[in-house]
Amino acid sequence: MKTVRLLICSFAMLCAQFTAGQLLAADNAVGAQTAPASGQTTGSNSIAAATVATGRVDARVHTPDFLEHLVDAVLVWFNVPNSGGNTMVHYGISALFLVGAFLLRHVVTNIIFRILKKFAERTETTLDDKLFPALEAPTAAFITVTGIFAALDVLKLSPEFDRLIGYGSMVAFSLVVFWGLLRAFNAVLDHAQEVAIERQMGIAAFMPWIKKTLVAIFVIIGLVLVLKSWGFDVGTILGAASIGGLAFAFAAQDTISNLFGSLVVAADQPFKIGETIKVAGSTGAVEDIGLRSTKVRLLDKSLVVIPNKLMASEPIVNLSRFTQRRVEQVVGLSYDSKPDQIEAIIADFRALLAADEGVSKDTPDVYFTDYAESTLNIQIVYFTADPDYRKHLALRERINLKIMRAVAARGLSLAFPTRTIVFDGPIAQQLVAKKS
Repeated sequence: MKTVRLLICSFAMLCAQFTAGQLLAADNAVGAQTAPASGQTTGSNSIAAATVATGRVDARVHTPDFLEHLVDAVLVWFNVPNSGGNTMVHYGISALFLVGAFLLRHVVTNIIFRILKKFAERTETTLDDKLFPALEAPTAAFITVTGIFAALDVLKLSPEFDRLIGYGSMVAFSLVVFWGLLRAFNAVLDHAQEVAIERQMGIAAFMPWIKKTLVAIFVIIGLVLVLKSWGFDVGTILGAASIGGLAFAFAAQDTISNLFGSLVVAADQPFKIGETIKVAGSTGAVEDIGLRSTKVRLLDKSLVVIPNKLMASEPIVNLSRFTQRRVEQVVGLSYDSKPDQIEAIIADFRALLAADEGVSKDTPDVYFTDYAESTLNIQIVYFTADPDYRKHLALRERINLKIMRAVAARGLSLAFPTRTIVFDGPIAQQLVAKKS
C-alpha cells in the first residue's frame, strides 16, 4: 500500500509539473499579446492579464477547500500568523501534519477497519464483507495524501512551487477519490454476481462481462469528470473520441451486432448454461455464453458456436423449460373388433390413465376417431405430470405396456397392415376347383 500511495503522489507531482508548465507558457503568450507598447507591464502583470483573459488559472491553482480550511484552523489554533516567512513553528506544524497523518492512518487501518470487519462478519449480508476491505487502502491513501499536502501548505514557499503544490494536490485527491469509488463499485458488482449465482438467476451467466462493461463505463465517466475538473476541454476530447468511435463502428459491424445480441440475450434470458435449446437448426445443451457467441453442445456431442446476433433474431425453443410434456399416440385395433369391445377397451384405457400418478389428471382424452385403411384407430392424448425427459420416457413405456395387457385381456389384437383379396368369376372358380 505504501507503494500505491507513493505512486499516486509521484504521478500527481508529475502531472502538476506538466500542467504548470503548460499554463505558464499560456500565461507568457497571453501576456506578450496584451503588453502595451511602452513596455511598462512587468512579468507579474502579464500573468495577471493572462489570468483575467483565460479565466481558468484560479480554478486550478488553489488546493482543495477542505485542505485550506484544515491548515488555516491549525494555524489559528497555534496562533501562528498567516503572513511572513517560515519560522520554527511552521516547520513544527508541518512535521506534526506528517506524523499525525501516519498515526491516523495506522489507527484507521489497524483499529477502525478491524472493528468494521468484525461487525461485517456478524451481519447477514456479505456486501459489507467486501466493501470494507475494498475501501481500506483508498482511505489510508487519502489520509496520507492529506497529511503530505497539508504539511506542504503550511510552509511559505515561492509562488511557482506553491502553484505546483496546488496542482499536485488536486491531481492526487482526484486519483485517490476515483480509486476508492472504483474499488467500492467493484465490490458491489462482485456481491451482485454472488447473489445471482446463489439464487440461480438467469443473469448469472452474463455477470462477468456485465461487470467488465459497467467498470469500463465507470472508468470512462470518471476520467471525463476528472479531466473536466482539471480544466481540460472535455468537449474536444469527446468530439475526437466520437469520430474515432464512428470509424470503429463501421469497421466492426459484426462484432457490435453480436455485442448487442448478447445484451438482448442478457435482458430476455431465454436460456441459461446447462439448458437444452433448439435454435437455427441446432439442438443441444448451452455450455457457454460469451460477448460474441454462444457455445452449444449438440446431441452427437459435437460443439457448435452460434453468433449472438442469431440468438437475438432467430426463434429459440427452450427444451428444458417444459411445464408438462404432451403425449399423443394412436392404438390401432383390427377390423374384427366388435363395437361393445371397442367401448370396453376405451373405458379400460381411460381407467389406466387415471390410475397412473405420472399422468396429469385433467388432461387424458381417449376416443375412437378413425376407420383407417387397416385399423380401427383409438386416439390417446395425455400430459405428463413431470416435465423431466427421462421420467416422460419411463411413463410412456409404462402406459404402452398397460395398453398391451388391456388389449390382450379383452381378446382383441393390435392391427398391422393387411390386405384381403377376393376372387370371383369363372377364372376364380376354376382356380378353386383345381386347388380342391
